[in-house]
Amino acid sequence: MRPSELNPLFASALSLPGIGAKLERVLAKLVRGTGTDRGGSRAPLRVLDLIWHLPTGLIDRSLRPKLAGLPRSGIVTVDVVIGRHRPSGNRRAPYRVECHDDTGSLSLVFFHAHADYLRRMLPEGERRLISGRIEWFSGSPQIAHPDYILTAEEMAALPLLEPVYPLTAGLAPKVLRKAITSALDTLPHLPEWQDPALLAQRRWPSFTSALRAVHEPARPEELQADSPARARLAYDELLANQLALSLVRRQLKRAKGRVTAGDGRIRDRIMAALPYSLTGAQRMALAEIAGDMGSGDRMLRLLQGDVGSGKTVVALLALAAAAEAGLQGALVAPTEILARQHLETIEPLAQAAGLRIAVLTGRESASTRKPLLEAMAMGAVDLVVGTHALFQDDVVFRDLGLVVIDEQHRFGVHQRLALQAKAGGKADMLVMSATPIPRTLSLTLYGDMDISRLTEKPAGRQPIDTRVTSIERMDEVIEGLRRAFSNGARAYWVCPLVEEAEDGADDRAAAEARYRALEQAFPGRVGLLHGRMKAAEKDMVMARFKAGELSLLVATTVIEVGVNVPEATIMVVENAERFGLAQLHQLRGRVGRGAGHSTCLLLYQPPLSGTASARLKIMRQTEDGFLIAEEDLRLRGAGEVLGTRQSGLPSFRVADIEQQGELLAIARKDAALVLEKDPDLTTSRGQALRMLLYLFERDEAVRLLRAG
Repeated sequence: MRPSELNPLFASALSLPGIGAKLERVLAKLVRGTGTDRGGSRAPLRVLDLIWHLPTGLIDRSLRPKLAGLPRSGIVTVDVVIGRHRPSGNRRAPYRVECHDDTGSLSLVFFHAHADYLRRMLPEGERRLISGRIEWFSGSPQIAHPDYILTAEEMAALPLLEPVYPLTAGLAPKVLRKAITSALDTLPHLPEWQDPALLAQRRWPSFTSALRAVHEPARPEELQADSPARARLAYDELLANQLALSLVRRQLKRAKGRVTAGDGRIRDRIMAALPYSLTGAQRMALAEIAGDMGSGDRMLRLLQGDVGSGKTVVALLALAAAAEAGLQGALVAPTEILARQHLETIEPLAQAAGLRIAVLTGRESASTRKPLLEAMAMGAVDLVVGTHALFQDDVVFRDLGLVVIDEQHRFGVHQRLALQAKAGGKADMLVMSATPIPRTLSLTLYGDMDISRLTEKPAGRQPIDTRVTSIERMDEVIEGLRRAFSNGARAYWVCPLVEEAEDGADDRAAAEARYRALEQAFPGRVGLLHGRMKAAEKDMVMARFKAGELSLLVATTVIEVGVNVPEATIMVVENAERFGLAQLHQLRGRVGRGAGHSTCLLLYQPPLSGTASARLKIMRQTEDGFLIAEEDLRLRGAGEVLGTRQSGLPSFRVADIEQQGELLAIARKDAALVLEKDPDLTTSRGQALRMLLYLFERDEAVRLLRAG
């Protein structure tokens, strides 16, 4: 149960004064991305979401010149007497209100004005305090749509330093600030969870004081990442992250493992059947995995490999080691496409080695599923490849020894634990990720795991010729495809991300529109693939593309991982400037898998921003996924690199790993020390740290504590 002290923060934002249903919808879109949850239904905006919406800048309203001394630009606050109103007869022309002091004059300018409202706000002959951005028009000063118009009685309420927040269409800055101020007023008194010595050394304020300082800064420096208030909040989030990861690791390792040491006979047969020899990085990873499996402690290892680095073969050899020891293995993938892709890669090698292999997804009929489940329970299957279907209660193994999870960031901690439970908590676990993560970020995401990295590409992998072209040259691109198709080539065409489409609807619309246009250019030779299609439809389209019946596959990013068609040698990414570097790299990795020369064409919509230009330049210069990941971090910062739209990985609300990396190392040590002294978080600081875990929504970790 969440501590009752936190209930005001997790309450609906509708409970705040002045926030109705319409405003709540607008705020949800701004603060929570789209305001929808994974199922497509809208998640309600909470008070806490507003509190975590932090300012990015500061407006200084302290400059109070006389009108004769107005600067050429910037924000000014002037004390004036209202003069004549000069409405315009033309709706398109501005409404002007003249003002003056004892040194000069100034015009206030309003477009689409309501005359009655302006006459009430700015009565002729009365004194007003006006604050806004100064402009000069035909040599005369003016302020268009002032930010503040205050009477003498209201002047004290003018904020001299005003925070600037990210905004969205249909939301005025004043309305957002009022909502956030109301949210801050609900902040309860919370116990201190940080080490007093660290607080004193760093001169950090309390949690509540830090939040108020960030939202109500007294100086511009207070918005910097290294300011005491910002650093304190970032450290709170990093400590919650590291504590949660440590608790997960402890839970997964708590039950004693077992020594799994095969005799090598199945692995030798697989190696003999491989058409290439293993890379040095693959051999190193296999040695680390064998060491873990043979240690008697439970393995929890991440196998991180770039696109095409040969993770699947390493996983198969690890599963073969379990089979040699008389144990079963499971390989779990996040999608049916990826599961069947793995089966296709593994099956010939498994058969050559005498491994009994099966597949279990949500699509198997009852008549297929029942005998398969019986065979698994009896131990007549050595290796099962499957999807989330493997987590279901009726799936029972005779003796599960190794679980391999691919694209692990798509699975929650509880799903990892569910599979572990099927082995009585003894199974070793190997998780794989094809999304290269910078070393700095590995701690925040995978602090609960040991890490092996595959940094080489297997022999036979072709370099990919990457080109960057304006979308204005679309006709030339289509002609180039026509020539390639006449020589038997196959190509992917990936349609752009659409910002509003968290549920994929608009991404699908973009793909369908491009499909119709390309179908006219290449009648009968174009297929369409998107996330909303039924599994059988996807399979049929993929089968036709693999067989060469289709030359061009138009798709959303559903093909980002796991699609393997060695005959496809061309990848076109439309509006490439909208994608993150990691995702562009993943998409490019769908080609260069066969013997043919491969090309990746990145189409962009001019003009390019500086960051987008740098991103596309990096894609042209290197195919090293780890280097690309480091550059991505440098260009976009950790928040976006970890953003769910780009990679499915969790993002931070406050911490900026790029600028606050040193705090991460301190948090890691602090979490380890806390759990060493107080493993169940029962001391007064431990109880406060439980509250911290809830506050940063690491509830999963608290459940693990309760589960023991």
